[in-house]
Amino acid sequence: MLWSEERRELQEKARHPAFHHASVQKASSTNICYMTFTLKLEKLASFPPDPNSSQSTINTVAKEIHLLGGTAVAIEVNTRSTESVNALFAKVSSKLGRLDVLVYNSGAIWWSSVANTPVKRFKLMQEVNIEGLYASIQASFPLFEKSGWKGRVVVVCPPIYSRFFRGKTAYAVGKVGMSVLVKGLSMDWIREGKTDMAVTGIWPAVAIESAATQGAVAAEMDRSSDLRKATVFSDAILAMLGSPAAAVNGLLTTDEDFLRDVKGVTDFGKYSLIPGSVPRRIMPKDFPNLTVKEQDDEGVRTDSTILRAQRRSKL
Repeated sequence: MLWSEERRELQEKARHPAFHHASVQKASSTNICYMTFTLKLEKLASFPPDPNSSQSTINTVAKEIHLLGGTAVAIEVNTRSTESVNALFAKVSSKLGRLDVLVYNSGAIWWSSVANTPVKRFKLMQEVNIEGLYASIQASFPLFEKSGWKGRVVVVCPPIYSRFFRGKTAYAVGKVGMSVLVKGLSMDWIREGKTDMAVTGIWPAVAIESAATQGAVAAEMDRSSDLRKATVFSDAILAMLGSPAAAVNGLLTTDEDFLRDVKGVTDFGKYSLIPGSVPRRIMPKDFPNLTVKEQDDEGVRTDSTILRAQRRSKL
């Protein structure tokens, strides 16, 4: 990769005696200049930062993309604030002019019993998880409409099954709510004839190396053999985006299942964090079918926006 070669060249220069001599000469004239120069050199030598560390930010990720020849704009957003979310999409519109894909990866986590989950923490999780997603989808509609309703939404949320609720009910309320939103929005788009739109839910079949799993690895040194590299997740998302909209609209699945069942991947060894290990699958092998025999029977359809408009017209 281009950046790897550039970084290696900088590191080699940093080791050269003449380079250090020049640095010392610079320092003799001003200590401040030397300190700044040294700090910049240290940052260059350690770039890019560990993606699972606090040193990795939206700005460092954007820089990595730029150095690899891509284009990226880093915009800070507070997903707990509808105003902040709306401002984000307004900036996307002004800077990029269009939206092709929305990936909602924001998440807050707390796994414990209902008794041990305070209301304050419960509310925080809902604000970040389901409410943040809902606000983001609402804010994306004008941009998707501008593109002729041709786009994708990918949400990090699980397939729906009852075991997921155990021991983390407060967390599951929001996460499964996100899954319901995926299913419901997909039905809206089908009903509205938006056949080039698709919303898909994805979840890891095996635990993935991340900041969230690093603590467990530190506590249990052998836990790393049960982890996969994050590339399995990104590969699955890219495969979803490359699939026909009708094939993935409303789909709730895992990274492994999609790559295997849809893309024909059979060897997942390359994704193991520890070469040669076979990480334990944390998700069920099969998931329940959520449809019923009367799936297409909506009964008497009701639309609250129409009912409200009718009530107002009578005033």
